Amino acid sequence: MSRKAYLILENGRTFEGTSFGAEKEAVGELVFTTAMTGYLETLTDPSYYGQVVIQTFPLIGNYGVIPSDFESKHPALKAYIVRNRCQEPSNFRCEGILDTFLKDEGIPGIYDLDTRAITRIVREYGVMNCKVTYSLDNLEKDLEQIRSYKVTNAVASVSSGEREELKAENAKRRVVLWDFGAKGNIARELVKRGCDVTVVPANTTAEEILALKPDGIMLSNGPGDPQENTQIISELKKLCESKLPTFGICLGHQLLAMSQGAKTHKLKYGHRGANQPATETETGRVYITSQNHGYAVMSETLPKNARESFVNGNDGTCEGVSYNDMPAFSVQFHPEACGGPLDTAFLFDRFISMMDQ
Repeated sequence: MSRKAYLILENGRTFEGTSFGAEKEAVGELVFTTAMTGYLETLTDPSYYGQVVIQTFPLIGNYGVIPSDFESKHPALKAYIVRNRCQEPSNFRCEGILDTFLKDEGIPGIYDLDTRAITRIVREYGVMNCKVTYSLDNLEKDLEQIRSYKVTNAVASVSSGEREELKAENAKRRVVLWDFGAKGNIARELVKRGCDVTVVPANTTAEEILALKPDGIMLSNGPGDPQENTQIISELKKLCESKLPTFGICLGHQLLAMSQGAKTHKLKYGHRGANQPATETETGRVYITSQNHGYAVMSETLPKNARESFVNGNDGTCEGVSYNDMPAFSVQFHPEACGGPLDTAFLFDRFISMMDQ
């Protein structure tokens, strides 16, 4: 029998729905994604560490659970909020249902509540904390717990604990993927292009990376406040002195900019979804991109050796940086996006060309 569940927002608003997935309380940072497809990639994206995710698309679970589409082995999010959940998926690749998957992974969910109203609150007031619970009897205590929550130690919590090797057929290049919470498809895109990939944990030093003698460095996506990662930024600054071809995505983009002296700031409600426009500054061409981030590089703080290569078409924030004194570039969006769109996959080819040159 279905059980009532409640979502309590930091501002005191409460929403009643129905429980699915694991029956357990959870506190996290409330964010929304506008993606119409790719809910499995959303669930397994390590960048959602510490967050409660709302899907704005109303029907979730309709093609079931497909492990080969996962971006990591396990979800990192705290809870999952949807309007309608599908219990009878239809897809020839389906290997299970969403409800069972969330139960197995210990992730609580709520459905049958007004996700549109909650999303509008987040858009108006900004990202806020929340709690998934099954009673409103201790509301004051719950609000105290909600308001004291903070996402911390994010990268260390999701980065791989050990080195991993991924081999390509007839490999011509060797790439080190510095894992800050990497989505699986980043490595797959590199392997597909003839690169042997060595995935190294976030606590790897510049000296250890250089000892692997890579042709290029890939800086992955990841969760949390980029300013927390002082040690990584310090090692990345040393690594940049080697002048190895470097490509950064999402958090990797932010950390690369910070290693060169730039600063970041937290966005009001972030960019999360598969329909974010990014304008290439050199050509004026607009690409539709997949994004998942709550922080952005402050364009006005970029150093003299850098130029803004992409800007967000909605709010003008920095979406990409190219560097003049080293073979390096980075983007805030996800060119490797599974679930689409694939408009900017050519950036991997640009990285390959940079290594070949």
